[in-house]
Amino acid sequence: MIVGIPKEIMHDEARVSAIPETVKKMVADGNTVLFEKGAGLGSFYADKDYENSGATLVSDCEEIYQKSDVILKVKEPLFNQAKNKHEIDMMHKGQYLITFIHPAAPVNHKMVKAMADKGIIGLTLDGIPRISRAQSMDALSSMSTCAGYKGMLMGASDIAKFLPLIGSAVGVIKPANVFVIGTGVAGLRAVATAKSLGAVVYSADIRPEANEQAASLGAKIIDTGIPKEIAVAPDGKHAKKLSNEWLVKERESILETVKNADIIFCSALLQGQLAPVLLTDEMVKAMKPGSAIVDISIDQGGNCAITSPGIRDVKHGVVIEGIKNIPGQLPTSSTWLFANNIYNLLKFLSKDGKIELDQNDEIVASILVTINGEIVHKGAREAMGI
Repeated sequence: MIVGIPKEIMHDEARVSAIPETVKKMVADGNTVLFEKGAGLGSFYADKDYENSGATLVSDCEEIYQKSDVILKVKEPLFNQAKNKHEIDMMHKGQYLITFIHPAAPVNHKMVKAMADKGIIGLTLDGIPRISRAQSMDALSSMSTCAGYKGMLMGASDIAKFLPLIGSAVGVIKPANVFVIGTGVAGLRAVATAKSLGAVVYSADIRPEANEQAASLGAKIIDTGIPKEIAVAPDGKHAKKLSNEWLVKERESILETVKNADIIFCSALLQGQLAPVLLTDEMVKAMKPGSAIVDISIDQGGNCAITSPGIRDVKHGVVIEGIKNIPGQLPTSSTWLFANNIYNLLKFLSKDGKIELDQNDEIVASILVTINGEIVHKGAREAMGI
């Protein structure tokens, strides 16, 4: 196969989908790798290292899109200002795209429909199931680890006060209150980071096992009042989508903690679906001026109703971080993790020198977004009303 690695064009995105080590593996597997010049510089990987690993360096990203059988990317296709055309428009029928597509998010619906119309076979990394044989391909967990750590540091930087208890000659400054909503991989890393910085940490999750893990890291658990049979999916790991009635109950249960929080870290997700809205506009109004919300679930719509996708904003006196590529702010670590995850997925999907999709396989069924001109992703179809 010809594997294309274009440079990421999202604002401030420093990651890249391959490192010299994984390029070397792809070439050893019999693939040709077309690598856009300069694509690794943001992660501190030099062009010469890719060339020495067997990649063919290409100056024009359009050439990569035209010639490649499969495109490996970090972020979803976007409009390329330099080319004055969308990345989708540079792709072709039958081409495979492996990246974070987040197909259920409304902001991506037009792009996903364009992928289907173009005949692109889209495979989304946010759909990788949390099963043992898929662990090495689970880029969402890897990037969640990065987002949990870096996102909490962003929140700490946004507020105008210390996180730890500070003693001084004129008195004691109390530690900040941090509230982590959703304690999956990202939330647990956020809890651990906030605790290490000296904050008082509270957390909430509708899954009992997630609460146990957060408590083991020192978080004070806020009971959401959602019964396990309502909250937990059949796999025993993921959260289920709640009805509006139960969502209202969950919001009510966390309201007092929201009011007292200096930082709220939002990381509650539903696999392959829109994230639940757990902070309403009125709840944000109730927060203390100068507090902060870091909404890392924004790629899937966001846990906060008024998060502005892709930017840092201030509303009702509260800093709201809607940055979509927080892991990209740890480019060396996140790129190393991501590149290995996506290579392992490509290797898993490849048979006899080409990609073969077994749609009966749990991994393939979970990540497949578009094929044969159709949108097949369950969460995307539901969100689009198809």
